[in-house]
Order: sequence, then structure tokens, then C-alpha cells
Amino acid sequence: MSRLSIEASTPLCLLQDAGRFGVRHLGVTQGGAVDWCSMAWANWLLGNALDVAVIEITLGGLTLVAEDECLLALAGADLGAQVDGEALAPWRSFRLHKGQRLQFTQPLLGARAYLAAPGGFAAPKVLGSSATVVREELGGLDGMGRPLSQGASLSYSGNPLMLLRDVPADQRPDLNLDTPLDLVLGAQIGEFSGQSLFDAFNSTWSLDSRSDRMGIRLLGPALQYQGKPMISEGIPLGAVQVPPDGQPIVLLNDRQTIGGYPRLGALTPLALARLAQCLPGKQVRLRPVVQEVAYREQIEYLRRFQNP
Repeated sequence: MSRLSIEASTPLCLLQDAGRFGVRHLGVTQGGAVDWCSMAWANWLLGNALDVAVIEITLGGLTLVAEDECLLALAGADLGAQVDGEALAPWRSFRLHKGQRLQFTQPLLGARAYLAAPGGFAAPKVLGSSATVVREELGGLDGMGRPLSQGASLSYSGNPLMLLRDVPADQRPDLNLDTPLDLVLGAQIGEFSGQSLFDAFNSTWSLDSRSDRMGIRLLGPALQYQGKPMISEGIPLGAVQVPPDGQPIVLLNDRQTIGGYPRLGALTPLALARLAQCLPGKQVRLRPVVQEVAYREQIEYLRRFQNP
């Protein structure tokens, strides 16, 4: 078994996997990596199952020291990673020698990086997952939902692919968000005013600083819902709710399980992964798509991981 000690951390450095499923009827949210694409690529680099536990590092601030010889992989945002002061680019596997220090300094491109270890980092499973949901006190290294903290140790015991490799450049997700985010239209779409529908898909939206793993607020023209009051209903991942102030909220992995605000629809999983890499103030656009198109694009993307 190999170990890494945590020399420095922040509340935004969390152990995550694909999340919890089949438990929302209990009021337990999904959790899991908000940029599932980058998590999957980090695991792919080591020959892991795509959904095993990784470290989600948001904005930097994490420093690890290798207690043994380590083979790790990094994907997602460029958070200024350094090994003993030398720059380490993401989208590749790499070795850490005993005593070497891996540090994530600040965001250079994107918001969240994912660090994978052979076989996944060891942690107890709570309701089928090690995903950390701080609000619900579930998951993480001790199963109690705590962020990674200074002085703790991470361990893993899997057998990695011994050959170092990179994610091909043409397969790496675009973290610049130059193209719109695809949104599958929802049941209440016809209850918004015509002007609101025009504004929703023809305006530029800014990401509010009041955003977290529960949801990201979009700032722009106020959207007007004209339908009847709603009864609370289940909330899917990526749902775009519109509260009374008219400013949409994209609900992420740590969202509540039910809600009563009307919805434009839901972002596709691929669009959500891209949104998760946006820093506050970033501007985005929305694009309506039908479910069949979103499903086909998702299946085509998943085929990229079939190359061992």
C-alpha cells in the first residue's frame, strides 16, 4: 500500500467518486465529482475503473508529500501544479518519488483538477459511495463528510498501468467554454413568457460568485414564469431552476432532492462538466437541444474511454 500525507489543504479539496445512486427517496443527494469527464480521464490514465475515488481540488491550496514511491494521474483544470517547485501539466500520469512534494498553487485555466491513484484512493463506502457531501456529513476519508485536512494520510493499493501516458490532445475537454451549454428543455418551458424564452437562449449569462457544489447562479435578464404555482418535485442533475427573482440556478451534484421552482430544463452531463470548470464572472450561453441528441452525444463521448 502506498501513502500520501496532506501537508496543506482547504475546505474545497474533497474525496469524490461517481456519487450515490438509488438513495434520493431517502433525502440523500447524489454527490460525486462535478466534472465527471475530468475524473474519468484521470482514472483512465491509470487503467482504473472510471468511477473510483479521486481527489477533487477546487482552486488549488492542496499540498501532498509522497511517503512511498507513487504513480498518480492528473486531469482537469490547470491549478499551477508543481512537483518540488517544477511545473506539472495536467492530462497525464506521473511518478512521485518518496519525499517529493506535490503542490497546487492557483487557477491558471479552469477551476477543478482531479488527482487519481491506482485502484482509487481508499475510503469507506457510505450508501455505496465514498463521495464527500459536507452538508450531509457523508463520505470522505472517515465516512463523515469532512474535507481533506492537514495531517491526514491518503492510501491506495491498486495495480497501475506502468507506462506513463497522456490524454490525447484532441480528446481533452475544452475548458474555455467558447461554445454554448446544451440544455434539454423541461416540462415547464411553455409557461415562461415569450420574451423570457428569447432572452434565455440569446443572452450572455455571467456566473455569480454565490456558487458552490449545490448550484451555480446565472446573472442576466430576469426570466418571467407565467404558470401556476408548482408542487415540489424531484430535481435532476443539471436542472435549471428559475426562482422569483428570475435569475436561473443550475443545480449540481450536492443539490437538494426536491424543489418547487419552475425549470427551463436541465443541462446535459457534458455541458455540466464544462460548467464545473468555470470561475465566477465567466460568461456562458445556453443552447436548447432535444433529449435524443443529448443522449447520442453522451454515448459517443463514453466510447472514447474504451481504449485501454
